[in-house]
Amino acid sequence: MKKTFLLALSLAATTSLAHAQATAPVPPATPQYRPAYHFSPAAHWMNDPNGMVYSKGVYHLFFQHYPDGMVWGPMHWGHATSPDLLTWQEQPIALFPDSLGYIFSGSVVIDANNTAGFGPNAMVAIFTHHDPVTEKLGTNKHQNQSLAYSLDEGKTWTKYQGNPVLKNPGIQDFRDPKVSWHAATKKWVMTLATKDCITFYSSSDLKSWAKESEFGATLGAHGGVWECPDLFPLTLNGQTHWVLIVNLNPGAPNGGSGTQYFVGRFDGHTFTPSSTTTKWADYGPDDYAGVTYHNTGSRRIFQGWMSNWDYSNQVPTSPWRNAMTVPRELGLQKVGAELYLTSRPVPEVSKLARPGVSLKTIRVQKQLDLTPQLKSVGDKFELKLTPQTLTTWAVVLSNSQGEELVIGFDKPKNEYYIDRRKAGKTDFNTKFAGRHTAPRLATGGPTELTLLVDASSVELFTDQGLTVMTSTFFPSQPLNKLQLRAADLTVTQLRYAPLAGK
Repeated sequence: MKKTFLLALSLAATTSLAHAQATAPVPPATPQYRPAYHFSPAAHWMNDPNGMVYSKGVYHLFFQHYPDGMVWGPMHWGHATSPDLLTWQEQPIALFPDSLGYIFSGSVVIDANNTAGFGPNAMVAIFTHHDPVTEKLGTNKHQNQSLAYSLDEGKTWTKYQGNPVLKNPGIQDFRDPKVSWHAATKKWVMTLATKDCITFYSSSDLKSWAKESEFGATLGAHGGVWECPDLFPLTLNGQTHWVLIVNLNPGAPNGGSGTQYFVGRFDGHTFTPSSTTTKWADYGPDDYAGVTYHNTGSRRIFQGWMSNWDYSNQVPTSPWRNAMTVPRELGLQKVGAELYLTSRPVPEVSKLARPGVSLKTIRVQKQLDLTPQLKSVGDKFELKLTPQTLTTWAVVLSNSQGEELVIGFDKPKNEYYIDRRKAGKTDFNTKFAGRHTAPRLATGGPTELTLLVDASSVELFTDQGLTVMTSTFFPSQPLNKLQLRAADLTVTQLRYAPLAGK
């Protein structure tokens, strides 16, 4: 009787919320903000990327999705596929809420050896079931880990009848399982967010899980809950290091949501960091919940949610809300005694480039308008430039309305920045406008800077990927002018290329 009563309450609560969201007025459409080469759903709400996997020539991106409203609601797993990480086809919804709760974040693996018994090469999704009713009753057992599997390359899914496979021990936050095969111990390893720490579990069959260890109680940033973790190896100079990604909300360097990481050793049981320094994968305000794709061989490909929980429910886009970052290839680089994660746009981005303009030896004294030389400045492009010396400079994107987005380097402070205070709409949330900064981690002279602009977002990559920043912006008209500002600067080379999307 109690179980039936709780199920009725859960379904009633879900139905009530869904009805309220579905009947809310939809704001006027904003096609001018629709990205061309970043994934966004055709309509409605999206947040965390989930279950990213590569199989038989296709990249699969699952994602947190509410198909009946433009703000967060009862979570489903949306689904999109791509042959190249940049041209996406949205597919039917993969996983729907059920009697065990909403479908929260998780991962997908290819079970090549049929360890779970669902079938050889089955796609197996490991996700969090979130029960809103038991959450409201304050039981602290409302999040549990469950399985679903697909035998037709993600077209249809069957939920495991024995769900949940890992029950909550009685804590508030117990979610976002990221699973991978650990060859040395011949077991699956689950990296799970537990309150503001990480707990590792292991399994031989994806169904029965044993606790291995905990990590993070006294390390890293703890301004908010830890979410969406990931654990994977990367090689530098022939030596294997393990990277542990931990998303945090709130508590990021520029406010709200952010992605921190640790580098160290993992033996199948315990993660041991090589440093106590808190490090960030992206210093911009709009990269969160990022994890990596499964089954991509030697490539480690990362993709995040291009938004921030401070304002994600209010950004002025319609009929969809939020997008994903461009996929990025990860690596490692040593600076002094520290190992840092590097992120660079996947090479596939270059295939989108259309004929552009290359300039050499550009002298800037105070301000230089490059718009005439670039012939026309669109709102979807790649810009690469290399300063001759390490000095203060800025790239300014602007329009006739006086709106401007400023991306630059402040030499006295040794930091990069993105300033969107005057880049268009900011009044939808008091936390949106700002000048966001990132420390320069590299030593030595200047290196090439890459900017990827896509209608309403900019991603900055510099110093061989040591510093990355992601920021969204919403101008009233396209920013169709490009200027350089500096007291005295020579740019040795600059290349501007329009990028064509889907």
